[in-house]
Amino acid sequence: MALQITDANFEELVNSDKPMVLDFWAEWCGPCRMVGPIIDELATEYEGRVTIGKMDVDNNNDVVAQFGIRNIPTVLFFKDGKVVDKQVGAAPKTTFVSKIEALL
Repeated sequence: MALQITDANFEELVNSDKPMVLDFWAEWCGPCRMVGPIIDELATEYEGRVTIGKMDVDNNNDVVAQFGIRNIPTVLFFKDGKVVDKQVGAAPKTTFVSKIEALL
């Protein structure tokens, strides 16, 4: 299961020694409900190697504004605390796997 990432714990998690995948989503977003289960599967598959989490855009304005998130779902891929890749919109699991593998 993906971590629930918030404005409060974002800095601590993104600046760890592990790469991070962050899914920006909302309860009311149809495509987000398609991506959500994929993110949860990846969190299990990459446990211990990659931090994988979800951030509710309706409850975390600071980080959403910091990265200019305007469309959801948006998934950002971080390495060494910096965004190195992103996926906007729904995509198949293989797309996310290849982007995660590039982080490792």
